[in-house]
Amino acid sequence: MVDMAQDAQTISSKQFHLEVGVDDWRVVSSGAQAVFRASSLRHAASLVDPISAAAEEHGILPDIDVRPEAVIVRVPPWAIGGIPPAAPRFAAAVSAAAARLGLRADPGAVQSVSIYIAQHSEADVRPFFLAALGYLPVGETDAVEALRTAPDLAFNPVTGDEPKRGRSHFDVFVPAAQAQARVDAALAAGGRLVDDSQAPAFWTLASPDNHGVDIASWLDTDG
Repeated sequence: MVDMAQDAQTISSKQFHLEVGVDDWRVVSSGAQAVFRASSLRHAASLVDPISAAAEEHGILPDIDVRPEAVIVRVPPWAIGGIPPAAPRFAAAVSAAAARLGLRADPGAVQSVSIYIAQHSEADVRPFFLAALGYLPVGETDAVEALRTAPDLAFNPVTGDEPKRGRSHFDVFVPAAQAQARVDAALAAGGRLVDDSQAPAFWTLASPDNHGVDIASWLDTDG
């Protein structure tokens, strides 16, 4: 997915987590993210104005997902290819507001989901999926849903494969502390371990009918 390495406009995951007031937040493939549990839709919605005020103050364009049970706040990386330098200050302000309003942070609920579409080396399938799904291109190989409400896509060339066969799988990015438990739960639910040679970075699993899922232990303090 998008490289979130530090450049003139971005900070690394490690730099984000070294800042004060960001303990509620985790960095995954969709950027810095926090989940705040709520007791009702009205309770959840009470955090929207403080988020908007913090966003305006710090020049951040967050995604806010308000549900009766929780508010999900993300700082998406797509616009500048990484984490904005002001993101930690924004995150700290949102966390402080959530605490004042009695919304409980739940870092273990943070995750992002990607669909990896494998394509034969002689095929270019991204234009088809952009058109069919109404997604927008990101960089040379990725795509996102226009309102960022659905899983993002990555297109990975496969050399030596049969042109008539498409191979795709899900990538589930979770904070490092949650990865092993997610793997164990998937195996207990009938999954099969295909490859753990890259663990704890990621495990490749298969469903009982052989659909692929990679569970990635997103190393959100790297860099």
